[in-house]
Amino acid sequence: MKPARIAIYGRFFNTSVNPFVENLFAYLRSKGIEVCIHQEFYEFLKSAGPCPIDLPTFRSYEDFPKDVDFMLSLGGDGTMLSAVSIVRDSNIPIAGINFGRLGFLANIPKTEIRQALEQIFEGKYHIQKRALLTVEADDRTLFHGENFALNDITVFRFDSSSMITIDARLNGELLNSYWSDGLIIATPTGSTAYSLSCGGPIIMPGSGNFVITPISPHNLNVRPLVVSSDMHLELTIESRSEKFILSCDSRSEALPTSTRLLIKRAPFTINLIRLEGDGYFKTLREKLLWGIDVRNY
Repeated sequence: MKPARIAIYGRFFNTSVNPFVENLFAYLRSKGIEVCIHQEFYEFLKSAGPCPIDLPTFRSYEDFPKDVDFMLSLGGDGTMLSAVSIVRDSNIPIAGINFGRLGFLANIPKTEIRQALEQIFEGKYHIQKRALLTVEADDRTLFHGENFALNDITVFRFDSSSMITIDARLNGELLNSYWSDGLIIATPTGSTAYSLSCGGPIIMPGSGNFVITPISPHNLNVRPLVVSSDMHLELTIESRSEKFILSCDSRSEALPTSTRLLIKRAPFTINLIRLEGDGYFKTLREKLLWGIDVRNY
């Protein structure tokens, strides 16, 4: 049975993709699909070109309709990460149409919107459950309660003057004191993002692991470390500027070095819609050119 109602989320994008958005709404209208849309994105669409009028809207997790069949994210991978902050623990699946460049999470090409939605409405897809991380501080609320990340939680130095020292304890035991520009704690989803560019390994979704990857460590013996997703990681930071930057996917804020952090697995997962034939290794080969060898062609 095809879904009766979907939610649409997006952010500002280049108007060159307007024809694809118009095609999407025309298709949904022809199928009689009820649509609700993110308020800010709706205002942008109405200013950018032709758009359906009088659609019901939502602004945040608080008024997000929990009776939709799935959320459709229009944009790139960054838009998908923002969509996670709206869906949170509602268990509403997310499908992403790629208007960006890489399209690792938002992996439906904009030229194949109708075909992809037909498959979804016909049930020709599977759900991938993706683990998240949470970060807490002992003296404050972080990110206005949006303290969870699908990709990674990262500690950076505040400025470019000098490196920082990050004392890390894993499940209460001293792990290491990292002299570096920062430290990335990544999920399997985030293992192909910033962590990968800093030398971290690729971790398959569902493997039950996270990876701790230092950023430009001042020690040749320090390497990324794969740990169980059941771990509790405590961090304290030393810096000459007495501040550091904490990022949580696309969100970041400056904190004093007196702030102690606790990082662990989030109590919920995110459900990503994956179409039939859309395998993880196929995505690695096509998006990251993983394992490409001219001798195979």
